Amino acid sequence: MSFKCGIVGLPNVGKSTLFNALTNSNKAQAANFPFCTIDPNVGIVAVPDNRLEKLAKISNSKKIINTTISFVDIAGLVKGASKGEGLGNKFLSHIREVDAVIHMIRCFDSADIQNVNPNIDPIRDLEIIETEMMLADLESIQKRLEKNNKKNIDEEQLKILEIAQDCIDNNKSISILNSQFDKKKLNQSGLLSVKPKIFVCNVDEQSVQKGNNYTKNFITKYGIENTLIVSADIENQINELDNSEKKNYMEMIGLKETGLDLLIQKGYKILELDTFFTSGPEETRAWTIKKNCTAPKAASEIHTDFEKGFIRAETISYEDFIANEGWINSKTNGKMRLEGKDYIVKDGDVLNFRFNT
Repeated sequence: MSFKCGIVGLPNVGKSTLFNALTNSNKAQAANFPFCTIDPNVGIVAVPDNRLEKLAKISNSKKIINTTISFVDIAGLVKGASKGEGLGNKFLSHIREVDAVIHMIRCFDSADIQNVNPNIDPIRDLEIIETEMMLADLESIQKRLEKNNKKNIDEEQLKILEIAQDCIDNNKSISILNSQFDKKKLNQSGLLSVKPKIFVCNVDEQSVQKGNNYTKNFITKYGIENTLIVSADIENQINELDNSEKKNYMEMIGLKETGLDLLIQKGYKILELDTFFTSGPEETRAWTIKKNCTAPKAASEIHTDFEKGFIRAETISYEDFIANEGWINSKTNGKMRLEGKDYIVKDGDVLNFRFNT
């Protein structure tokens, strides 16, 4: 499975600049005026994973295939988007389709780049976006709870909608739904406000290591756990360099990881994802699965027939595969296990599925 992250924010906060850097493309217009991104741009990016090369070297694989993540650059919204202001209706329909929301927030001063508000205020800007998403949810909930539509909603979804409406009506945090309902059920509700979020504070080059007053105030209110400090301009510069130059430049400015790496790590964490591998002479490949995924379900990522005819999974941890230099020695040294239908696949497992055709 691949997962999809939507980059959202007010106009001119650096969404398209970041999108271009992350996806190594110039698909998204990065113009200095509101709504330069009219329809969402979608970029599919290979997820970096240093383990792949080591596995491929041992297996003497002909090719390496990374798992992927999709980034969606969604048109900037303004206050009143839920009522159709700006590109509001289009924006809100596009955001419903993503697995996680990357809130791009302007945390830099610049006389050269227009700001839709009179001053820079990251907390206010995020509140505008989240308010519009909540108002759109409220409108959707009210329509679905009307008498004629109610009969088409199952009992659990009905409860989710009723609690969500109560939260919005009474200015309570809608996040309480996360502790009361299964994530899959919440996703099925179509509510924007409960989607997992990553906050990206877009700073100037001078603030990329330690942040600035804008980021400090923001983190004080929203915490550091799902917040990243990134310079979209620096990410663009890194993107234009070859690998050796990239490494030297990052060392020079004191960056240990790129914005892409940091975003993927956060994305995997908030979406509760793991990676397993298949490795042999033809290819070494990474596969993305949800945490606590059973072996047959993991097998279905390769092909649905693998799940239907599942017998056993030959399983070696990544560390044992490397230490024993592959399948044969791992098996000889007792490090390969045969796991059944109830086995929960762990991050880094190297798997070979036995199945009936």
